[in-house]
Amino acid sequence: MGMTGAAKSSRANTLRQSLYLLATRRFGTFWFASLLSNIGTWAQQVAQPWLLLSLGASPFVLGLDAFAMGAPALLLTLVGGVLADRADRRRIIAGFQAAQMLCPLLIMALILTGKVQPWMVVLTSLVVGVTDALSMPSFQSIVPSIVERSQIPTGIALNSTQFNLSRILGPAVAGVLMAGIGAAGAYAVNAASYVPFILVALWILPARARVTPLPADEVQPMDSHTLFAGVREVAREPALRNALLTVLVTSSMCVPLITFCPLLVKQVFQEEIGHFSLVIGAFGAGGLLGATALLAVAPGRDSRSISSAFALVFALLVALAAVAPWFWALPVLFVLCGAAMTISNASANSLLQSVAPERIRGQSVSLYMLAMRGGVALGGLTTGVTISLIGVGRALLLNGVLALLAHFALRRAWLHPAKKT
Repeated sequence: MGMTGAAKSSRANTLRQSLYLLATRRFGTFWFASLLSNIGTWAQQVAQPWLLLSLGASPFVLGLDAFAMGAPALLLTLVGGVLADRADRRRIIAGFQAAQMLCPLLIMALILTGKVQPWMVVLTSLVVGVTDALSMPSFQSIVPSIVERSQIPTGIALNSTQFNLSRILGPAVAGVLMAGIGAAGAYAVNAASYVPFILVALWILPARARVTPLPADEVQPMDSHTLFAGVREVAREPALRNALLTVLVTSSMCVPLITFCPLLVKQVFQEEIGHFSLVIGAFGAGGLLGATALLAVAPGRDSRSISSAFALVFALLVALAAVAPWFWALPVLFVLCGAAMTISNASANSLLQSVAPERIRGQSVSLYMLAMRGGVALGGLTTGVTISLIGVGRALLLNGVLALLAHFALRRAWLHPAKKT
């Protein structure tokens, strides 16, 4: 049956509200600056694994590079969450982003002088991971700081839209640059892309930007109790806890498909950088479709069911991509993967930021980042080891099957919690 007139009107109204938010000065400028920054990030994300493979790196080194970028989230994201709630977000974002900008500049110089080595690339990934872990909770808190609470799901969906649009444009830029002037061009584009975002972050956030300033006599020292207070509060709420576990399973078991896509393209299908850019761009196209679809979801829909269902779909698609017999099946599967992951993770993120108390919103975001980035780090390292033992196809198939089982169990616990006696 088709949609009723009321349902169509509701979706059209939701889309109009989304476009109105994008047209506002503060959110629109932030959205565009973030798009430019992420285009540079994804250009480097395509160039870096290909550069490592061209330098003779093994699958384990590819996994180690992903681990180096994500592992700091396991140790520092909670600190970043406390900083987001209690410190000046303008200084946090501008300072750490400026430090991070030096990394692509350094690798570009090493490439141009012919001195680049795999360990140098991994080391700069570690630096990026540290700065990301400390600054991303502040970055993720920007949207709730510049929109009304009722607009948070729409703002997150729009932010996801630009992120996935960059996943299309960034790989396309990288493909052109890699074919023309080499990996150094992609690193140069990424370094330049930091500038507009830093300037906009300084403009868009007020001085001493913080959701709720605390009186001096209520400020607590940043000890272990402070760091884990938000963790304990979120853990007591089943809806939030299962949202984080869903993101963690997806990141650790499904996202390695993206990390080791270069191996699929280069070793299994014997294709070149242009084909790799096409597959990653297809993932971004799917993510854009997923984020756009979320804009039409009316407020009040059950985010738990949406996130869980599409996490299951993503796991199934990972298993199918692992056994794909033809290269041209990959772009199709990656479109679907991008849509499924975006809808699942964005729905979980919306639930966290909408339900979590305002006083620990930054720490809630840090837990989301911990589940996402930490999961990618652990998944990259363990999958790299598994690939070295049984091959890329079998390792990714194993990941997909395990993710399916885990998500089935989480869905049952999330949607049908045990009744208290």
